[in-house]
Amino acid sequence: MNVFLIIGIVVLMGTAAQIFMKRGMNEIGKIQVKDIFFEKFFQVFFNKFVFVGLALYGLTSVFYLTALSMEDVSFVYPLIGMAYILTAVAAWAFFGEKLTLMKMLGILMISAGAYFVVMKL
Repeated sequence: MNVFLIIGIVVLMGTAAQIFMKRGMNEIGKIQVKDIFFEKFFQVFFNKFVFVGLALYGLTSVFYLTALSMEDVSFVYPLIGMAYILTAVAAWAFFGEKLTLMKMLGILMISAGAYFVVMKL
């Protein structure tokens, strides 16, 4: 399988995982770190959306490790940063989160960085 296809799968699955986990946490509401380990443990980890998000992250790791076996980490990891872009757009689409000018400039910088990584001549 082509390394770019694998990285694309990692980016898509990572973005989906973020969206599922955010959906689940929207149901639960604001919590503190200590809450996850104590009174809210079951509520968080057995929320169907959080659970699917975590499962997707686990599966994503398999594809990520495959990509690492094919290319340098200094090539693979920056390209996975493209998930930041897709996640920001998905958060806007699914949750109505704002895409400010500064966020869009950051997205542009990430895109430029990924381009330079791919052009490894």
